Parts: sequence; C-alpha cells; structure tokens
Amino acid sequence: MNPVRIGNGCGFWGDSVDAPARLAAQGQLDYLTLEYLAELTMSILALQKQRDPQAGYASDFLEVLPTLLPYLPTLRIITNAGGMNPQGCARRVRALLDAAGLTGLRLGVVSGDDLLGQLDRHELRHLDTGEALASVRERVVSANVYLGSGPIVEALQRGAGIVLTGRVADACLTVAPAAFEHHWRWDDWDRLAGGTVAGHLLECGAQVTGGLWLHSEECDLADIGYPIATLAADGSCRISKPPGSGGAVNLETVAEQLLYEVGNPAAYLTPDVTADFTSVQLRQSGPDEVSVSAARGQPAPEMLKVSIAYRNGWAAAGTLVVPGPGATAKARRCGEIVQRRLQRIDALPEVFYVEVIGSGDTLPAGTVPIADPPEVLLRIYARDLHRAKVERFGRELAPLVTSGPPGITGYTSGRPVVREVFAYWPALVPRDAVTPQVEIL
Repeated sequence: MNPVRIGNGCGFWGDSVDAPARLAAQGQLDYLTLEYLAELTMSILALQKQRDPQAGYASDFLEVLPTLLPYLPTLRIITNAGGMNPQGCARRVRALLDAAGLTGLRLGVVSGDDLLGQLDRHELRHLDTGEALASVRERVVSANVYLGSGPIVEALQRGAGIVLTGRVADACLTVAPAAFEHHWRWDDWDRLAGGTVAGHLLECGAQVTGGLWLHSEECDLADIGYPIATLAADGSCRISKPPGSGGAVNLETVAEQLLYEVGNPAAYLTPDVTADFTSVQLRQSGPDEVSVSAARGQPAPEMLKVSIAYRNGWAAAGTLVVPGPGATAKARRCGEIVQRRLQRIDALPEVFYVEVIGSGDTLPAGTVPIADPPEVLLRIYARDLHRAKVERFGRELAPLVTSGPPGITGYTSGRPVVREVFAYWPALVPRDAVTPQVEIL
C-alpha cells in the first residue's frame, strides 16, 4: 500500500491561524489534522457553553476553514475543534461548506465523550489521590472521556471529507486515517503503536519541527514549517516539513517531542493501544527528515481516562516595573507591603505568590540569581475561593506608585482582571460506560 501523508497544522487552541492553509498548500497531504484541545481548554469551553448553548467549541476552526476551502474535497480534515459542543460547531461548519458550494462534501461528527450527565452512575476516584469525586461534585463543570480512533475511522468509512470530534486522545487524529487507509485491525498492536508514535510527534504542531528545540537559534522560526508524517502500512513513518520552510527536523527535535508529556515511555496509554516508546528507533533519513520505526504495542487499557474540571475559586495576577539600584530588594519589599496591607483588613487571599522576574525567580532551583539587575518585573498572583478577596488584592497594586518605594511604573494597564479558576480531576471509567456516536451531515 502507498504511504499516507498526514500533516498537522495546529497544536493547541491559539496556535497560528495561517499554518493550516500554508501546510495544505505546500505539504502534498492526504489528510490535515488540527488539534485544539487540552484539559484547560475543555473547562473554558464548558463555561462558554453554560453561558451560551450554541458555543463551547474551538472558534478558531471557523476562521481557519475558509482558508482551506480551495483544497477540499481532495484533502480530508480531521479535527477535535468540536470541544464541548461538536454538534454546534458542525452546524456552523456545514453552513460554511454549503455557502461555498461544497454541498456534497460529507461532514462526520463524533460525540459521546461528554459524561457530565452520567457522573453519578459511577464511583469515580481521583486517579492520583484516590479521593472520591463527591468532595467536589457540586462544582464540576465538565467531564469528558478520551475516545479512541474507532469512531473517526467509522466516519471516514462513511465517506466523511471532514471529521469533527469532541474529546479524543490527541494521537488518534493521526492513528485513525492511517488505520483507515492501511486497513489495520484493532489488535494490530505494533502498527497501532507506530501510528500512536506518529500522532504523538505531530500533535503539538511545530514543536517537532524546531519549536522549543534546544538549538532553535540554528533555524528560522519566523517561517517555521509544520510537521508531516508519511505513514507506511507497517506503522513506521517519516517525519518531515514542507520543503523550503523554516524550522528543522532532526534527531534532536524528534526525540525531544517523543518524550514530551510522557509519564512512562515503556507504557504510553491510549484508548487504542499501550505503546512502548523505548523500542522506537530514530534515523536521520534525509535533510529535514527523520525515519521512525520499531514501535511495539500491547493491548489497550481496560479503563478509559476521563478528564473532569471543577470550579476552584478566583484568581488574578498583576505586574509592575521596578527600576533602578536595588531593584530586586525594592520589588520584594513591594510584595511584602501588599501582603501586610491585605492582612491588616483580613483580606489576604489563600494563595499569595510573589515573584521577581529578572532576578532568577523563574529559573530552575540551584541557578545562581543575578546580583543586582538594573530593572525587574514584580508579579503577584493571588487565588482564593472568595472572589471578593481577589478583587481586593487587585486594588493594592496601583497605590504602590505613590505609597511605595521610588520609581514604580507600568501601572497604566489598569487593575488585574479577576478570572475564574478551574481545577483538574482525572479518573477512570469502564469502556462499556462510554458509547461513541457518529453522525454524517
């Protein structure tokens, strides 16, 4: 079978809106994936949907899709932009396609990951601590299980040119088209593991093509190319980027991404397979091309992971510029002043964190701090279950301009914005508790 070329033009909600069309134009792709979701993103989308039942999806996709219309229907798109509301997003997408004259292009919608209405049927416990969900149940805003590649494959089998999903495991956006094109069985563990490795390498977009690379100064990041995986039937692949684009694909960029966000590299768990990354072999097979092979797989876990988010108070962060001799000491004194003023009126938030950026506070432990930088940025973060305490904190930064040490500036952007905080609650549910659904529009 011919290898299938899969490119990823988006690594998170907020990534470059120009990258997908550039990759589609230059990459000679069979499939384009767009990965928008993270745990924080799901909780934000859940809150949006509570405010507006028609919202709750990654709205960037509606901005990107018109730029991709010239490449449809020969290019298939798979994306998890549906977020908390795949059907709502699908209605907008269908309208865009119809307005562009693509009435015959089938749109596949994958749902069934939202378990919010079923939480009380299960005795869910925190994956790390074992704590019962009951302790935060009243504050839960979202609960989404990570679906596997099967429903996406079904949508492709039913002729979908675009597949729009809610929460699926990130790598499945790549595994599914490879499994569909190469007719993999769901017990082809080594092939599924190979597809999972490819999907994991693609999922963060330009991180595998030079972004965050240890030696990124050696390449042009302004014109960085987004990644392409050319997947063979045996599960091996070649990672590359469009010819002439910036960035780099080499053993370092690929190895760095391979181990990114991996707990146990010998057992990387997905709904499709348990992949062994320690068996993977990397080889520089050409300019800006790395061959990836020898992935090994074992049966998929019996349980599926569910990502739960719950309301956990309010937070705000404010900054001020502190210049001149003794800037670090002045900034720390400012933090103490704010803290004492809040304590005096019994309004000190539960979390009150002061950092002096420029002095070494954000560097790894053991780093020798800069002795006396000419200027620093004071940043204070506050969080509390009570919004009033966080709002009161926000009123104490500007007064430092006239009632603090000399030289304080950078206050003209206004008081810190108070935002709601969501906490993450991972748990496991049995596979038979989840029923994926596939609809073709």
